[in-house]
Amino acid sequence: MSNPLSRTHVIALDAADPLRAFRNEFLIPRWRNGEQIYFCGNSLGLQPRGARAAVEQVLDKWAHEAVEGHFTGQGQWMTYHEQLREPLARIVGALPSEVVAMNTLTANLHFMMVSFYRPTAQRPAILMEAGAFPSDRHAVESQIRFHGLDPATDLIELEPDEAEGTLSMEAIARAIATHGPRLALVLWPGVQYRTGQAFDLKEIARLAHAAGAQVGFDLAHAVGNLPLQLHDSDADFAVWCHYKYLNAGPGAVAGAFVHARHAHSDRPRFAGWWGHEKQSRFLMAPEFVPTPGAEGWQLSNPPVLAMAPLVASLELFDRAGGMAALRAKSEKLTALLEELIESRLLDTLEIITPAEPERRGCQLSLRVAGGRERGRALFDYLVSVGITGDWREPDVIRISPIPLYNRYMDVYRFVEEVEAWAGV
Repeated sequence: MSNPLSRTHVIALDAADPLRAFRNEFLIPRWRNGEQIYFCGNSLGLQPRGARAAVEQVLDKWAHEAVEGHFTGQGQWMTYHEQLREPLARIVGALPSEVVAMNTLTANLHFMMVSFYRPTAQRPAILMEAGAFPSDRHAVESQIRFHGLDPATDLIELEPDEAEGTLSMEAIARAIATHGPRLALVLWPGVQYRTGQAFDLKEIARLAHAAGAQVGFDLAHAVGNLPLQLHDSDADFAVWCHYKYLNAGPGAVAGAFVHARHAHSDRPRFAGWWGHEKQSRFLMAPEFVPTPGAEGWQLSNPPVLAMAPLVASLELFDRAGGMAALRAKSEKLTALLEELIESRLLDTLEIITPAEPERRGCQLSLRVAGGRERGRALFDYLVSVGITGDWREPDVIRISPIPLYNRYMDVYRFVEEVEAWAGV
């Protein structure tokens, strides 16, 4: 048998990869006389080749049909967003009525908190992880202040309890138990953006509900990365973006989930005309009658041009066999990266992402021996040789092999280049 960490074996893995043809469905940025090695899909996914045609279809319809494009022909705009329901539901493990593509991630987080963060004198607090992505923290702090409360006492941030800056399930459970009587909302990531740690969403939801709190998830780094079962997790809501693993383009329209038990909820919400039930929307009555399900949280008509690349991307996910097939390759890609680092680069790189596959997605977060300046030097070197990851302060390089378009040889080449830089 060949050495499983050898170049020969890696070439054989690519040759046998059942998803290898999907790489050709994406536009890979050029570098010198070839293609970049792109490991930054956790920040911005590559452009599907079908995205341009999908956008041009909308532009052509606008050119030839103008306002009638809302109601006539293929891809009519009045129902354009509805074609996203079922593929998105398959990606996140939800009922089609529980998902909607709308707005952007932080806007959706605010709209969900309007409905699901309802503080009282007894329950004013929100629990989230320390070191959350700044946009989430800004949103949470501002919501607390909006209700006349004080983030100093009502924003609870759970510090890491594990060596590499990650959080054990035991620590999360203790925090919910300790603060439970004061908790109005537990807001948690599906995957922590800096460490790459994935969490047991169903257990977090169970613990939060047992404590009497609502629970919501920011799935920006989980959707399209990990198989999710949002309906079965019993989360009250979730929000995510589509420009990372779902390849819908910079600033793409985002997504939201509202559990079916809230489908006919009379919870307060910020209402808009597009969230009004379809049957009576055009009667233009002053009373708001929400569409049952997640679509009832819509405000304005969908940005059709912005949705078109997402339509093209989701078609690729379905053709690839869905999240189960993608996850199977993803686990192998990330495991190869981990094994190569541990066998050849332990004096240079430290992996801070959990080793257990169930506690991570595709991303490995790396620290470079010698501190921040040396880490930044390696990052800049990788850019200079056509390898694109990303840098997160203070000292983390994130490398995310994406199963739809990364090869096993991309991972091998990354390790070779780090060795060349380190003089190994």
